[in-house]
Amino acid sequence: MSVGQTVKNTIKQGYKQTEVGIIPEGWEPTTMKKILIGDPQNGINVKLENYGTGIPIFEIDALYNSEFTINQSNLRLVAIEDENELKRYSLRENDLVINRVSKVKEGVGKMVLVVKPIQNLIYEGNIIRIKINDDLLIPRFLLFLSKTNLYLRYIQSTCKTTSLTSIDQGIIAKIPILIPPKEEQILIIQILENVNELINHLSLLIEKKKNIKQGAMHELLTGKQRLHNFHEKWKIQELRSIVRDFIVPMRNKPKTFSGQIPWCRIEDFDGKYLISSKSGQHVDDKTVRGMNLRVYPTGTLLVSCSADLGRCAIVGRPLVSNQTFIGLVIDESVASNEFLYYYMTFKADELNNLSSGTTISYLSRDQFESFNTLIPPSKDEQVAIAEILSDMDSDINELEKRRDKYIMIKNGMMQKLLTGEIRLK
Repeated sequence: MSVGQTVKNTIKQGYKQTEVGIIPEGWEPTTMKKILIGDPQNGINVKLENYGTGIPIFEIDALYNSEFTINQSNLRLVAIEDENELKRYSLRENDLVINRVSKVKEGVGKMVLVVKPIQNLIYEGNIIRIKINDDLLIPRFLLFLSKTNLYLRYIQSTCKTTSLTSIDQGIIAKIPILIPPKEEQILIIQILENVNELINHLSLLIEKKKNIKQGAMHELLTGKQRLHNFHEKWKIQELRSIVRDFIVPMRNKPKTFSGQIPWCRIEDFDGKYLISSKSGQHVDDKTVRGMNLRVYPTGTLLVSCSADLGRCAIVGRPLVSNQTFIGLVIDESVASNEFLYYYMTFKADELNNLSSGTTISYLSRDQFESFNTLIPPSKDEQVAIAEILSDMDSDINELEKRRDKYIMIKNGMMQKLLTGEIRLK
C-alpha cells in the first residue's frame, strides 16, 4: 500500500485533504480576496482639533457593545463637511470592519459587523472596512470565522509589531477562510446566535443584579434602610476604635520564592476572599523571619492603600503581600470583617478623595486609623447586612459562572462547527 493510499484511508468518508487541512466535501478553502467586493479600505484620519462636534466616528479598539451592534451613545464626534469623504467613509449595513492597529497583539484583527448603521457614521484610520459578496459567504458567518484558530493564527503570524501591533490591507486579502454551502452557513449561524443570545441575556441579568446590589449597598451601608428589630442609632467612629492592629507590609520584595506562604499582589484579588497567589509565588518561614515580614492572619481585611484605593479582600489563609495594601485586623468583639469589607468597598471614593493632591494615590497608616466610619453599634446588625450583600454576591457569581460556561461552550462549538469537524445534518 502506498503512502498516498494510507493517508486517504485515514480520512473519514465525506471529507477531503486540502492545503489547510482535512475539511468536508462541499466546503472550499479560499482567501478573503476571492469573496470581497472591491478592495479593503482604510478609514479616515481626522486631526485632533476636529474632534468634539459634528458626526460620529467609530473606533473599534475603544467601543463596541456586542459582536453585532454599534453603541451610538459613546461614539466620539468629529467635524467633517466634505460630502465626498462622508460618502467614501460611511459605514453601511453588512459592512465588516477590522481593527488594523492595537496596543495589544490580541486586538489586531478584531472584527465587528454593522447591522444597525447610524446615519453618516464614519470609521477612523485604524480600521479597515470590507464588503463581502454574500452570494458566496454570509457576513455573519465571516464574523464567526474571525474567532477561529485558522483566522487568528494567520493574523498573529503576519502582523507587524513596533510600538504598536498592526496589519495592512494586503494581509486582509490573503487571510485563509473556509466556505461551506450557504444552507450549512445558515444552520451554523442559527446555532451560534442562539448561544450568543443566551450569553447576552445572562450578561444583562448580571448587570441588572449588580445595579440592584449597588442600590442595596447605598441603603444598607448608610443606615437609610434599617433591618427589622434593629433600632440603635449608628455611631461615627474612627477605624482605630474597631481595628486591633494595622499591618503595614515591608517595601522590599523577596529575592527568591519558595515555601508554602502565598506572596500576593493586587492582581491576585478575585472576589471577596484572597487565598492564593495566581502566579504561584510563595515564601518560607526563613524568608519571613529574615525580612521581618508581617504575615496577615486569617480574617484580616486587606484594603488597597496605593493606586486602586478601596479595593478590598478578606484573607482566607495566612499570607504576605507587597506594599500595595494595609491589613486591618478587626476587633471581632465589636465589628464584623465581612461588614467592613462591604463598607470599605462602598467608601472607595472617599478613600480616593483623601489622597487627592498627591502625585501618586497613597494613604498612610495614620490616615486609615483616623478614617471615620458610620456603622451599627450592634455586631448582629452588621452581620445581618453583610449576609444580605453576600447572598447578592453569590447570586451574581452563579450567573457569571453560567455565562462563562456558555462562553466556553460557544468557543468550543465554533472551532468544531466552523472547521467542519462537526457537521449539521
